[in-house]
Amino acid sequence: MTGIRYLTGGCGIVMMTCGGLLLAEQPEPWRIVLWLVAGVLVHDGLVAPLVIAAAALAGAAGVQGRGGARLALIVAGSLTAVALPPLLRPGGVANPTVLPLDYPSNWLLAMGVVGCLVLLRAAVHRCVARASRRRRRRRAA
Repeated sequence: MTGIRYLTGGCGIVMMTCGGLLLAEQPEPWRIVLWLVAGVLVHDGLVAPLVIAAAALAGAAGVQGRGGARLALIVAGSLTAVALPPLLRPGGVANPTVLPLDYPSNWLLAMGVVGCLVLLRAAVHRCVARASRRRRRRRAA
């Protein structure tokens, strides 16, 4: 087990070194570093606290199916973090093929799909729970 840890750690060090060398070759590496730092700050300062607060409120309120809601919040937060660059782009771009899609509409569509999947998961879970209760009642009778 220790050998696997050393192997994994060594691979991580090699990959970080390659990334650092690639970053140093960039003409303006501070822009990439700024986006990396912003990503960590958005996650740790916004997404994670919101998920934790929502889970705590749901637990305090006795809401069932909190796992699905947490899953939806995590996926929605991750999708939002990935979509931030095209969502925050300036109004017009010199080359229209750089960002050719309607990213705000696509982001809203993705959020709707996440919400629908969570509702579908809850409905399936509820149906399975009802069927399980019926089986137990039949066996007890």
